[in-house]
Amino acid sequence: MGQGEASARGTTMEGDCLSCIKYLMFVFNFLIFLGGSFLLGVGVWVLVDPTGFREIVAANPLLFTGVYVILGMGGMLFLLGFLGCCGAIRENKCLLLFFFMLILLIFLAELAAAILAFIFREHLTREYFTKELKRHYQGYNNTDVFTSTWNAIMTTFDCCGVNSPEDFKDSLFRLINPNHVVPEACCLRVSQSGELAYTSRDQCLSGNMMFRNNKGCYSAVVDYFELYIYVAGALAIVVLTIELFAMVFAMCLFRGIQ
Repeated sequence: MGQGEASARGTTMEGDCLSCIKYLMFVFNFLIFLGGSFLLGVGVWVLVDPTGFREIVAANPLLFTGVYVILGMGGMLFLLGFLGCCGAIRENKCLLLFFFMLILLIFLAELAAAILAFIFREHLTREYFTKELKRHYQGYNNTDVFTSTWNAIMTTFDCCGVNSPEDFKDSLFRLINPNHVVPEACCLRVSQSGELAYTSRDQCLSGNMMFRNNKGCYSAVVDYFELYIYVAGALAIVVLTIELFAMVFAMCLFRGIQ
């Protein structure tokens, strides 16, 4: 009789534990589902917005790429949240297994990205970017992805070159444009009637330091993102921890479903 009561008590505790995991998984994945829906909504709104915001984004390659990154992340989170919610609340082993495999693939992809970032960390140095700028930057060819990206960076962060405007000496840009010391993207701009206009484009292109941005883009970008780098690092640790717990919860619920 005592063994029967102990067995029943153990079965009840196991059932309570599984119910707790089930509802924790549902709440957790519902929040992921909402976050994915929000990101999808923002991305779609930017692409179809009739008020002109789409043209502003499309004019900047960095922002335009960011919109598709947001859409991709939103779609992935939406799918993950949906699978996790349905699998948990319906106790569907197939959905839970698919959810587990998807989380595992994302986790392995993030791990691979971290390893690749560590291996190729020398490609993020000032010397590497300076060499690439000298070899590939053309100045006014907006059909070239490398050139248009650098133009967007220099106009967005009000900077010039990697270290300074001196980076354009002995470069492909000077070879193509021998009369210009720096590209137009380096020139100072002021707001006039709600639009940005160059203060003195001709003097800037001829090398006058008073009418150009003299700060290097490497320092400008690092200074701008300094706070966000630490936040992104902390967020990455939190995300990896959540993914590990999600995999453990999904597998526990998968094994506990009779």
